[in-house]
Amino acid sequence: MHMKQTLYLKFILAYLIFGLLSFVAIATFTSDLTLDYLIQDKASSIYKEATLISTKYASNFYKDALSAEDVSDQLIAIDTYVSSPIWIINSDGNVIFNSRQDISPDNPIVVEHFDPTDTGNRFYMTSDFYGQFDENVISVFSPITSNFKVRGYVVIHSPLKEVESSRDKLLNISYVTLGIIFILSTTILIVFTDMVYIPLKKITKATEEYAAGNLKYEFSVDKDDEIGYLAASLGYMASELSRSEDNQKKFIANVSHDFRSPLTSIKGYLEAMLDGTIPPEMQQKYLKIVLNETKRLTKLTSSLLSLNNLNTKGMLLDTTDFDINKIIKNVTATFEGTCTKKRISFNLVLTGRTLFVSADMVKIQQVLYNLIDNAIKFSHDDSTIKIETTEKNDKVFVSVKDSGIGIPRESLKMIFDRFYKTDLSRGKDKKGTGLGLAITKEIINAHHENINVISTVGVGTEFIFTLPKSKGFES
Repeated sequence: MHMKQTLYLKFILAYLIFGLLSFVAIATFTSDLTLDYLIQDKASSIYKEATLISTKYASNFYKDALSAEDVSDQLIAIDTYVSSPIWIINSDGNVIFNSRQDISPDNPIVVEHFDPTDTGNRFYMTSDFYGQFDENVISVFSPITSNFKVRGYVVIHSPLKEVESSRDKLLNISYVTLGIIFILSTTILIVFTDMVYIPLKKITKATEEYAAGNLKYEFSVDKDDEIGYLAASLGYMASELSRSEDNQKKFIANVSHDFRSPLTSIKGYLEAMLDGTIPPEMQQKYLKIVLNETKRLTKLTSSLLSLNNLNTKGMLLDTTDFDINKIIKNVTATFEGTCTKKRISFNLVLTGRTLFVSADMVKIQQVLYNLIDNAIKFSHDDSTIKIETTEKNDKVFVSVKDSGIGIPRESLKMIFDRFYKTDLSRGKDKKGTGLGLAITKEIINAHHENINVISTVGVGTEFIFTLPKSKGFES
């Protein structure tokens, strides 16, 4: 199954959209909010001057306390301070004073459609002030009262473009800040890509290859973090699965080989008897051979079932305290007939009169049977097999040593594998299943003990396994 790599592209797209929306937000919402704030701030600052003029100078003019010349001089002076034209408009909409233009109060300039209520609930407005200016201005109103009556208004005008210029400078700072943030976040994205996305992409690709059955696919992620550990674990899992697959193939090949040989032999002898190649007087001999081959098949099947049960059921042990020396004597006695034919003797070097261990007696009997059976098979005639028990701390060591053909060094690591037979043993033993040592290893492992082998070709082989010493008995 191939999965499209779209998540990262969606992430990049979302990142770019976020950057674009941030730019649009600054250009629209932030721009409008900043302009409104600056206009309000500017209007507030000049409103103080407008209030000062309306209460101190303009009202006195209407009370005839100041002359038109005095008022005009004061307006020009304040204009110089605030850098904004100052008008005094009477309630009829006539401009009677202008700090930047000589106007006689007796000959005012009429502002068409003048309505001070156009400011609404604010004290200022932004417009061309009823067509009086070529550009938009901020016009601040301060009423002039005399004898509790509004006589007119002080209006101070400030060009809107100055506020807009200040707004643009502030927005430029915002754009620069946004650019720096975008660059920094891009750097983080690049680092994220290198540290997370690329390794995850490699891991995903490897997972797809493994799922497709390509367990030989190799990849590397040189990271000392959780992702590196995940990659290493995945690689290790693949190697173990590959090894398991190889073992399974070898297992099937060995099963096929070990079943095919006796079946071929049985088929050949039976066909020979049926077509008369083997005369009736000789059939008894070959029927015994066929019977031995069927016994071999039965033994092979039983061993396979036994080994399979050991692995799948986790091997339930019936642990008891028993005398290992006695078990060794009993098992060796069962081989008396075979040993007599080959003139093989046993040398039992057993520690103490009794030596109690804590283990599954039946399964340990099977271990001893397999090891002694192997020793007899690969021993020369007129030789001795030494079986020894020793104590060390809370362990009992059991050794089965022969002076037979030995095991090649390159085969020592594999002799406990299922169906494994050395080249020497294949020629020597025609009846073995190649499962005896595998079963032995499983039984010892189930006891949480160890089994080792020491061997030299042409000199002999020694198997040594450990068992826990029984705490309730002394030797």
